[in-house]
Amino acid sequence: MTAYRAPLRDIAFVLNEVLEVSTLDIPGYDALDPETTAAIHAEAAKLAETVLAPLNATGDVEGCRLENGVVRTPQGFAQAYGLLAEGGWIALDCDTAHGGTGMPYLLNCTTGEMFVAANMALNMYQGLTHGAISALQSHADAALQARFLPDMVAGRWTGTMNLTEPHCGTDLGLIRTRAEPEADGSYRITGRKIWISGGEHDLSENIIHLVLARLPDAPEGTRGLSLFVVPKLLEGGARNGVACIGLERKMGIHGAATCEMEYAGAKGWLVGAPHAGLKAMFTMMNEARLGVGLQGYAVASRAHQAAVAFARERRQGRAVTGAAEPEAAADPIIVHPDVRRELMDQRAFVGGARAFAFWGATLIDRAHRAGDAEAEALISLLTPVIKAFLTDRGFAACVSAQQVAGGAGYIKGAAFEQFTRDVRIAMVYEGTNGIQALDLVGRKLGRDGGAAVRGFLAEVQGVIEASPPELEDCAGALRAATGDLQGALEFLMERGVADAEAALCGADDILRLMGHVCLGLMWLRMAQAAARGSEPFHKAKLVTARHYLLRTLPATTLHLARLRTGGTTVMALEAEAF
Repeated sequence: MTAYRAPLRDIAFVLNEVLEVSTLDIPGYDALDPETTAAIHAEAAKLAETVLAPLNATGDVEGCRLENGVVRTPQGFAQAYGLLAEGGWIALDCDTAHGGTGMPYLLNCTTGEMFVAANMALNMYQGLTHGAISALQSHADAALQARFLPDMVAGRWTGTMNLTEPHCGTDLGLIRTRAEPEADGSYRITGRKIWISGGEHDLSENIIHLVLARLPDAPEGTRGLSLFVVPKLLEGGARNGVACIGLERKMGIHGAATCEMEYAGAKGWLVGAPHAGLKAMFTMMNEARLGVGLQGYAVASRAHQAAVAFARERRQGRAVTGAAEPEAAADPIIVHPDVRRELMDQRAFVGGARAFAFWGATLIDRAHRAGDAEAEALISLLTPVIKAFLTDRGFAACVSAQQVAGGAGYIKGAAFEQFTRDVRIAMVYEGTNGIQALDLVGRKLGRDGGAAVRGFLAEVQGVIEASPPELEDCAGALRAATGDLQGALEFLMERGVADAEAALCGADDILRLMGHVCLGLMWLRMAQAAARGSEPFHKAKLVTARHYLLRTLPATTLHLARLRTGGTTVMALEAEAF
């Protein structure tokens, strides 16, 4: 299998030449000068390349196993997790009051890309812990924060979120887990949760579960959910009333323990106000959705690396224009147009997705660190797009990498099929991509009279207008795609209220259309930055920008045409006809 190499030059290009992060008026960003970020990324790359990546195949083959209530992770995972914790990678952007470094969230994303690409399954343990930390920092009282956060930030304790139950998936209003108040101010939690990533393992001293449950007087539906913090071990080391009673046998990410958890009167404490649990949990879920989008392109990035290496080494046939290497028995397959098409599509997606994710992280930092309401509204709008579009296209890129490898992409040991199996889950968890599309169309686009969408369109228009004449072909492509997006929004305004089915039948198309525009926006910004450079690296960026903008971005026209059919074919058959 090809060794992983962290794309440090590409990451630096987005941060320093495209986003110009050290110049942004966001508190803390003045510390993100090129030298500082390069040093941090070099250390992250060393850990990713030498420790995490070599364990990726090991984790896939060995998987996790449940032994007498204890989950054993694959060989080497505990030591590798220990290095992540000791290196302060979990604490990188956490509050200094709890032992964190206090750096911007952006760095959690840039380093996270490397860790996910190297070993998606292993990184899930720290990723979920980070989300739990964020939820407690935002919603727990000072006493609970002091009790749990220092050890979680240090990585000695890990975190989970417990939502789904055997009888309900995304419809959290059906949750039955109960919370009975105790005289000492704690609660007894009773119920069963499924698909709990990291619910039990041998990586940390303790596991801190965030659990949605109902108080005795709770109203029906999601308005009756409260959030509780429930540790695996109580003070003094006594075992709490929570146990893993089963492990899921999954298609991929075998090294990540996906558990069925049983709470039998487990002791827990209320986080935030009663019946406000879903709002608190969404702090963790929204962060997780951004992280899942990152998973989509990060694994695709590694698959692309492997596909390029394979295409350079594998020899078959001759270049259509004549032998590229006459002295060899055959040319490397990278000379063939169809192979090159696959590689360019992968390259253009990964580069655009990286810039999109990093831009999203700057919006989060601007919202949280500067209290910018417009940035908060914009990232709220873009979150379902980041999650769904980057995972859809990330999976497609991994399949494309398999295709480059031919038969080698289908067999064990060459890594391509593992990348595809691993990244497939990203389209499902943290809200399926169909649910993300419904969220975008049903809630996000029309919020506050469409203010966030107007802000986004203004952002796109500003970048188009800033393009120099030599990039008019690129700017014109984005201008046309933006026109398609505006056409889609007009369709929703005209038909959406009166015909909800018509709008929702096209929700996936609207999300994909908007995703293409977002990546087009990123590639036009990257083209503008590359045009100012003179290195071969910059020239390659310009070529890749044109590939996406001129060859891929016209897909928006297809999505608009599909949207305008409404539900005429989608809903035409009676359910019994299927």
